[in-house]
Amino acid sequence: MATENATLKLRGMSCASCAHNIEEAIQSIPDVSASVNFGAEQASVTYDPDKTSLAEIQAAVDAAGYSAQPLQEGIVDESDRERQERQAENRRLTRKIWVGGVVSIILVIGSLPMMTGLPILFIPMWLHNAWLQLFLTTPVLFWCGSSFFINAWKSLKRHTATMDTLVAIGTGTAYVYSLFPTFSPDWFIRQGLNPDVYYESASAIVTLILLGRLLENRARGQTSEAMRKLIGLQARTARVIRNGKDIDISIDEVVLNDIILVRPGEKIPADGEIVEGGSTIDEAMVTGESLAVKKQVGDEVIGATINKTGSFKLRVTRIGKDTFLAQIVKLVQQAQGSKAPIQRLADRVTGWFVPVVIAIAIATFVIWYNVMGNVTMALITTVGVLIIACPCALGLATPTSIMVGTGKGAENGILIKAAESLEQAHKLQTIVLDKTGTITQGKPTVTDFITVRGTANGNELRLLSLAAAVERNSEHPLAEAVVQYAQAQGAELASVEDFEAIAGSGVQGYVSNPTFGQASHQLVQIGTYRWMHELGIETEVQLQWESLEAIGKTVIWVAVNGKVESIMGISDAVKPSSAAAIRTLQKLGLEVVMLTGDNLRTAEVIAREVGIRRVMAEVRPDQKAAQIAALQAEGKRVAMVGDGINDAPALAQADVGLAIGTGTDVAIAASDITLISGDLNGIVTAIQLSRATLRNIRQNLFFAFIYNVAGIPIAAGILYPISGWLLSPVVAGAAMALSSVSVVTNALRLRNFKPKALF
Repeated sequence: MATENATLKLRGMSCASCAHNIEEAIQSIPDVSASVNFGAEQASVTYDPDKTSLAEIQAAVDAAGYSAQPLQEGIVDESDRERQERQAENRRLTRKIWVGGVVSIILVIGSLPMMTGLPILFIPMWLHNAWLQLFLTTPVLFWCGSSFFINAWKSLKRHTATMDTLVAIGTGTAYVYSLFPTFSPDWFIRQGLNPDVYYESASAIVTLILLGRLLENRARGQTSEAMRKLIGLQARTARVIRNGKDIDISIDEVVLNDIILVRPGEKIPADGEIVEGGSTIDEAMVTGESLAVKKQVGDEVIGATINKTGSFKLRVTRIGKDTFLAQIVKLVQQAQGSKAPIQRLADRVTGWFVPVVIAIAIATFVIWYNVMGNVTMALITTVGVLIIACPCALGLATPTSIMVGTGKGAENGILIKAAESLEQAHKLQTIVLDKTGTITQGKPTVTDFITVRGTANGNELRLLSLAAAVERNSEHPLAEAVVQYAQAQGAELASVEDFEAIAGSGVQGYVSNPTFGQASHQLVQIGTYRWMHELGIETEVQLQWESLEAIGKTVIWVAVNGKVESIMGISDAVKPSSAAAIRTLQKLGLEVVMLTGDNLRTAEVIAREVGIRRVMAEVRPDQKAAQIAALQAEGKRVAMVGDGINDAPALAQADVGLAIGTGTDVAIAASDITLISGDLNGIVTAIQLSRATLRNIRQNLFFAFIYNVAGIPIAAGILYPISGWLLSPVVAGAAMALSSVSVVTNALRLRNFKPKALF
C-alpha cells in the first residue's frame, strides 16, 4: 500500500476540543490517520490515494463544522495570507471588544449595588433598570458573542462539545435566568427572592473571553515569526541575461538554466552553479554560519544568501518548491504541525474535558439548590464552573512551544523534522560521531605516495593512472582524493571493466592502459590492509604503512594482478570547531563515541586530537547500525551523527539521527535533524534547544493543569466562606481568558533562546 502524506491548514477551531473533534472526523475514514495540531492550526494526514482522496478528507472536516485547505509547498505567499487573515480577525475582534467593553462597564457599574448589597449614591437609579440592562446586553451576547452560540449549535448537531459549548451554556444561562425577574419581578418577591438580574455577567464574560482570544491570536501570530523570516529571505526579483540583454524579472518568472547576474550586496535569487566570476557569500541566514564562504566557478550557491564582494553569473539549477530554502520551509512547516509524545496526556484529557465540566456544573447546581437551598448561589457557581474551565490552555501548552522551538532551530541552521525528534534529543545519553565528513572536513587529500618497486621508467605515473581509473567509478571521498591527485600529476585515466565496490573494504576493476605498453585487463584492487590480508596478498611495505597511520593518516593499498604495488597516505583535516564542540557535549553529560570504517590506529590519533575516549574502528557500513543497536542494548539513548550514504542505516537505527547538511541526500533523508552548516556546534545547539523547549512545555502543562484543577473547585464555591467574591462569573471569565494567554506568552519566551558556551 503506497501512502501519501499531506498537511492541511484548518479554519474554525476555537479550542483544543475542536482539534480532538477534527482528528476523530478524519480518522473515521478507513485507512486514514491524522494528527491535528491546535497551536499550528494544521492537520498532518496519511492516506492511501487509491482508496481515499484528499477531497474526501476535506469533506469530512467540513462535515465536522470546520474547513481545511492543503498547505502550499515551497516559497509562496502563504505566510502573507495567514498574516492578513489573522489581522482581519484581530480587527473584527477589536470592534466587538470595544462594543462589549463599553456596555460591560455600564452594566457592572449599574449592578454594583446588587453585587455589594450596599446603596451606592453616585450611581444613578436608572442604571439599575433591568429593561435597560436587557436592551444593552442583547446585542453584546448575540452579535459580539455570536460565534460561541453558532459553534455550540454546530457541536450539538455533531453530538460533541467544545469550549464554545461551555461559554454558550454559561452566558446563555445567566441571560435566560435574568429574563424571568425582568418580566416577572413580582413573582420573585412573592417567593421571598430578590429579583436580581445577571446581564452584566453575560456581557462581561463574552467581552473578556473575546479579549483573551485577541491577545492569544496576537501571541500565536508571533510563534510563526521564524517561518515568516525564512520566507522573507527570498529575493523578489532577478537580473536575467536573455538574448544578450540584462533584464529584471520577478523571481516567479525565472526558469531552469537561466543565467543570472549577481552583483555585490545583492541577494542571490535562486539556487545555481557559478559559471563566471566569483565572490564571498554570506550564508548565515540559511546555515547559521557567521563567516562568509568563498565561491568560484563550478561551486553551488544557495538562493536567498547574500553576495558580499564580487560579481558573478550563475546558472539556475533549482526553482520553486525544489529550492534549498523551499525545502527548509517545508521541513519547518511539517515540524511545527507535528505532535510531540508529551502532548498525548493533554490530548487524552481534552477528549473528555468538556463533558466532565458540564457534569461538574450540573452537580454544583444541584448541591447549591437542593442541599443548600440557595438558588442565587446555584446559578452563580454553575455559570462560574462553565466559564472558568479551559481546555485551550492544555491544547496550546505543547504545540506553541514546539512551533517556537523548531523556528529557533531553523534560525540557527538546525532543521528538525518532527516534534518527536525535538523531544527525544533532550533524553540523549550517547552521541556517536562518524569520522570522515563529520569530525573531519570530509575533503581528504593524498599526501604520501609510496611505490614498492620505485619510480623508474614512469612506474609512478603508471600506477597513479591505474588507481585513478578504478577510483573514478567510486563515490567515496577517498576515491575522489586519489583521482584529483592523479590528475594533478598528469596521469591519464583509462577505461575500466567489471568495476566492483566491496563495502567497507575497497574497489576493484580490470583496467587497460596501452599508453604504458601494459597488457590489457590488468586487475587493480585498492582498499584496506585488512582486505589485502583477506585476499592473501603479501603486504611488503609494512613499516611505511605503520608510520603513516601513527600520525593519523588513512592508508590505502594498491594491488595490481595480485601484488601490492603502492600505498597512499591520505590526510583529512579535523574541522576547527570539532574539539570545542565535543568538549561541550561532554560537559553536558553526554558520552561521545567515534564510529569509523578506518583502522584503529588512525582513528585513535584523531580521537585524541578532539578529546574522544571511546572509539569504534574498522566498522563496515553494514555493521554501523548494529553498533548503534549494541549501544542501545546497554540501555542508552543514542544519537548518530553522519554525512554519508553508508551512515543512513545507522542514522535510521539511532533514537535521534543527525545528518550533516553538507553530506548526501540519502543521509539527510534518513535523519531526524539536519545540521545545515556541517558544524558540530549544531549538535550542542540542538540539544540545548531541546532541553529548553521541553522545560518550557512542562511549565506550560503544569500551569494549565493547576489552573483547571484549582479553578474549577473555586468556581464551584469551595472557598465561599473565605472569599465569596471569587465566585463572580466575571472573575471566572477573566481567569479563563488569561489562562491561554499566559501559556502562549510563556512559550514565546523561547524566542530569546541562545546556545550557551560551557567553557
